[in-house]
Amino acid sequence: MNINADFTQKVVLNHHDLPWVSSPQMGVDRRMLERQGDELAKATSIVRYQAGSSFPAHTHEFGEEILVLDGVFSDELGDYPEGSYIMNPPGSSHAPYSKTGCTLFVKLRHLGSDQVEREVIDTKTAPWFQGMVPGLNVMPLMRQGMGSTLVRWAPQTYFSPHKHYGGEEIFVVEGVFEDEHGRFPAGSWIRSPHLSLHQPFSKEGCTIFVKTGHLLA
Repeated sequence: MNINADFTQKVVLNHHDLPWVSSPQMGVDRRMLERQGDELAKATSIVRYQAGSSFPAHTHEFGEEILVLDGVFSDELGDYPEGSYIMNPPGSSHAPYSKTGCTLFVKLRHLGSDQVEREVIDTKTAPWFQGMVPGLNVMPLMRQGMGSTLVRWAPQTYFSPHKHYGGEEIFVVEGVFEDEHGRFPAGSWIRSPHLSLHQPFSKEGCTIFVKTGHLLA
């Protein structure tokens, strides 16, 4: 199965417009943003656990990143409420579940030898740092290798035009993100290819998950 698998092409969509697709486990559904493979796939998805649903123990050969969008996600190592970020490195295993239900942004099978230690961050309490322009604050997430970042834009924040070597991936967590190409409300996913150019801003304010430099392959 290939969905938005050509990294040389820009993709813009909102996951709320996509259907839920059942997983092999009852009560766990997915909205597929990009995918290379069938059940064992390099993928980016929105994953929904209904209350009381679970997945059997499994190993992530090439790791995973998770951002909890709502509810409480759990595994044998702990409980992760809304705003939690988890990076499970290549070779790690767990048995995930949700007692109350949850929705997740998930990236699978894209990590490498730079990521060796599990990372968990509560983005509700972790510190923000000043960004490159007034009104922009950043929160580093994955600290190992090609990291991911949470970026918070105050209303009426504007950034200069720039290119992204290795491309850029954005998921709008809340608010409305914009650039000269369009207006992207919460739930939007934008994948821009290597050396793509834009001039981002936010009139209303927003928080976005950003990953850059990982789209050369």
